Amino acid sequence: METIRRTKIVDIFRKPDLGAVVSIKGWVRTMRGNKFVKFIHMNDGSTINNIQVVADVETFGEEFFKRISTGACLHVVGLLVESQGQGQNCEIQAKTIEIYGEANPEEYPLQKQKNGPSLEFLREIAYLRPRTNTFGAIFRIRHHMSYAIHKYFNDNGFFYFHTPIVTGSDAEGAGSMFQVTTLDVNNPPRTKEGAIDYKEDFFGGQTNLTVSGQLEGELGAMALGGIYTFGPTFRAENSNTPRHLAEFWMIEPEVAFNDIHDNMDLAEDFMKYLISYALENCADDIAFLSEKYDAELIDRLKFVVENDFVRLTYTEGVDILEKSGQKFEFPVYWGADLQSEHERYLVEKHFKRPVILTDYPKEIKSFYMKQNEDGKTVRGMDVLFPKIGEIIGGSEREADYDKLMARVKELDMNVDSIWWYTEIRKFGTAPHSGFGLGFERLILFITGMANIRDVIPFPRTPNNAEF
Repeated sequence: METIRRTKIVDIFRKPDLGAVVSIKGWVRTMRGNKFVKFIHMNDGSTINNIQVVADVETFGEEFFKRISTGACLHVVGLLVESQGQGQNCEIQAKTIEIYGEANPEEYPLQKQKNGPSLEFLREIAYLRPRTNTFGAIFRIRHHMSYAIHKYFNDNGFFYFHTPIVTGSDAEGAGSMFQVTTLDVNNPPRTKEGAIDYKEDFFGGQTNLTVSGQLEGELGAMALGGIYTFGPTFRAENSNTPRHLAEFWMIEPEVAFNDIHDNMDLAEDFMKYLISYALENCADDIAFLSEKYDAELIDRLKFVVENDFVRLTYTEGVDILEKSGQKFEFPVYWGADLQSEHERYLVEKHFKRPVILTDYPKEIKSFYMKQNEDGKTVRGMDVLFPKIGEIIGGSEREADYDKLMARVKELDMNVDSIWWYTEIRKFGTAPHSGFGLGFERLILFITGMANIRDVIPFPRTPNNAEF
C-alpha cells in the first residue's frame, strides 16, 4: 500500500480536499458512539479545532475501541468527506487506525471531567498541560508573538544582539540575583579577611544570572545604531504572586540618537503591531480564550490598536489621581511609585485610552535614566494598558559621563562591576533610548489570562522547579 504523508489538521481545515485520502496523527480528545459507529475527536496541536474521525465498529471490532480513550495517540488514514454534523465542515471516514500509544483512563490526569481540570491542578502536571485546549492556544500565541517580535525589528532595521546570561553586573541595582559559582559552597576559599575569595571562582569574580540585557544592549546600540535583545532573565525575588516569575523573557530595544519622544513613538508602534498581528494570526485561539476566560478580551485588544496613546508627565498623572475622588488602596502623592490600581484608573476610567507616563521622580527610577534640568525628575517612561497597568518601562539613557557618575556615587553603587558601562560615555557618547517589555506580561494581555504562571510552559517560582 502506498504510504500517504501526514497532513496537519490545521491544513485540512484551511483547504479541505474533499474526496481525498488523508493521513493524520494526533491525540484523542474524546470518543463517543454506539455498537455500530464511533466518533473520535482528534487534535495534533496545530490548531484549536479538533477533527472528527468516523469509524465503523464492524471494520475494526468492538475490542479494538476499548484500547482507545482520551489521551491515546493515533495514526488515522481515511477519506475526507463533507461533515454531516454541525461545527465542522469536514470529517474523516477511517480506513485504517494505528494506535501509537494508549492512555489508561483510570490513570490519565487529563481524562475528561465535568468542568475540566482547574488551572491550579494543571500547574501541578505541567508536563501534560500543553495537551489541553487552553494551553495549546496559549503556547501557539506565544510562538506567534515571538515570531512577530523578530519580524517587527528585522523589518525596521534593528539587529538582534545577544547579551550574556551570566554577568557580573546588576542592571537594576535591586540585588535580587541568582549567583553562578563553581566554588564548593560548603567550604569556599577565603581571603585573609575571611570573605569568600571569588578570584578562585570560574570567572575570576562574583557572577550571577542576568536580570536584564539592557546595559550590554546599550553598547551594541552605540555601534550598530539600533539593536534589540530577546532572551531569558532571572530575579531571585521571593514573590508568590500572579505577576511574578523567577525566570522570564524580556525584549529590550536600544536605539542610538533616539530621545524620549522617539522612544515613545517606537513603543506605541511596536505594541500596536504586535497586537494587530495577534488579532490577525491567532484569531481562533484568541476567540477560544475569550469565550472561556475573558469575554472582553477581543474588545480590549482592539481598544489598544484603535486608539492613540495619551502622553503626559508623572506630575500631571499624580494631579489627576489626587483630584479624582477615587479611594485607592495605596495613597497617591508626588514621589510615590504608582501602583497598578493608579495606572489602570488613568487608562480605564480617566482617559479611556492607553497612556504613556514620563518624567518620573529620580528617586523611584534607575540610575541610568537621563536627568532633567529640574534636578528632580528623569526622562523615564512607562506604557500603561487596561487591566494590566504597566506593560513597558523605559527611558532616555544618561549620555553624560559626569552626570552618570555623580548619580552612581549618590546611590553608593559599586562602579567596579559596571565600569565599562560608564566608560562608553567617554568615547563618542550620543543621545540614546530604550525600553523593556516583559514577554510574559505581553502574553498575559493578549490571552486574557490572570496568572503569569499560565503563559509560560514551565514556570519557575519559589519552591517550584520540578518540570
